[in-house]
Amino acid sequence: MRKNIVAGNWKMNLDFEKAEELMDDLAEILDEKKPEKCEVVICPPYLYMELAVDYAQEANFEAGAQNVSSFDNGAYTGEISAEMLKRLEVKYVIIGHSERRAYFHEDNKVLQAKVRKALDNNLKPIFCCGEVLEERKGEKHFEVVENQLKETILKLSKEEFSKIVIAYEPVWAIGTGETATPEQAQEMHAFIRGLIVEAYDEKVADDTTILYGGSCKPGNAKEIFAKPDVDGGLIGGASLKAKDFAAIIDSF
Repeated sequence: MRKNIVAGNWKMNLDFEKAEELMDDLAEILDEKKPEKCEVVICPPYLYMELAVDYAQEANFEAGAQNVSSFDNGAYTGEISAEMLKRLEVKYVIIGHSERRAYFHEDNKVLQAKVRKALDNNLKPIFCCGEVLEERKGEKHFEVVENQLKETILKLSKEEFSKIVIAYEPVWAIGTGETATPEQAQEMHAFIRGLIVEAYDEKVADDTTILYGGSCKPGNAKEIFAKPDVDGGLIGGASLKAKDFAAIIDSF
């Protein structure tokens, strides 16, 4: 049975003092009102990863990384390996975020390698997919997402795929204030679940957690999360405010 997840992607935000304050506030809120209907994941910048892991040991959330190298340990300046994250006891890692694809030119081959490194080190990938505005307007959004998945995670074995969380993020709705309608989110999530049925079977599809990412906030989370194929959210800006993030968690 699939689980609901609300994951906060802090991106490149906050100094150490503000990061610690946010984790402390969130830990306090989640301690008072323990999340029973979803798992909570915090994905801060690498500098605050150890702090997040320390908090996660006592608080009601898990620690996740925003990225991972496609290489093993070695002469790769500036990279962070999956083994390093594993030894730090990080649980989740975001792979394939649209900003990594766009700004750092990560293609399907690179992303497939990152997924492999994550799985080999017992990390749970939150694998992102989604279309840009031109692709949506050109009615190519299904084709784009299908290609992103078939060239990467849908090549995994059934056992490997069972460890994957998918996050659908309409790129045109990230940080723009625009949001896919609940109906648009449901339509794509159902399409993705159908691809999983084709690649594996209905049980695997039913067990797969699919998150929505794209300007999800307290005002629209409840309606989006109510859709049958939406299992939570990958939250950007709203995860930087403890009360807003907590309100999204309470939307189930």
